[in-house]
Amino acid sequence: MKKLVLFLLAIVMMVPSFEAEAQSKKLLKLQKKEYKEKMKEYRKGGWELFGSSRSLDVALLSHYEKLNALGEDGRELVGIAANFEAKATGVQWAINDACIKYAQQAGSYVKGRTTADMGGDANRDEAEFNRFYAAYERLVEKEIKGEMSESYSVIRKMKDGKFEIQTYFIVSESAASKARVRAMEDAARETEVAQIYANKVSDFVREGFDEE
Repeated sequence: MKKLVLFLLAIVMMVPSFEAEAQSKKLLKLQKKEYKEKMKEYRKGGWELFGSSRSLDVALLSHYEKLNALGEDGRELVGIAANFEAKATGVQWAINDACIKYAQQAGSYVKGRTTADMGGDANRDEAEFNRFYAAYERLVEKEIKGEMSESYSVIRKMKDGKFEIQTYFIVSESAASKARVRAMEDAARETEVAQIYANKVSDFVREGFDEE
């Protein structure tokens, strides 16, 4: 009887291991499919790897590997620029685009949470809150730039002879959260309302948010 109990306990303990292995295989299969679809998209669109001696295949696989290593803490940002002739200019535009989009998403999230959770207070001080949101977005844009790690860029030549570029970045969400907090603290110095509701707004700022 004792041996039977021990055997059953061993089986029960193995179940989570089997489930984890099954999930890992499923994720690997989905990632393989994602990789194939992305490479097909690049080839069809005439995209080429920019600024690297490696192949696009290796760059994309390396990008996925970096994201996998960070797990849930990893976040992908994409900057897009078009209609430029000097490639260096396009790269800078793409970096700025990624920063701006991230800042806008962060600002929209905080505004949505503040409006929903603080209701009447947010409406009462609407003008002052709007000043805070604008300052916060501007400062997030500045702060997040230092936390972005460029992974790879793809470029293509358009029919008019100008170029279009997509630059992919990876950012740690824990590092991004600290960048958002720094932005909030600086924005609070510029706006009265953020000082009054500092603790509440800080909670919203620290929270992660999904990409749109």
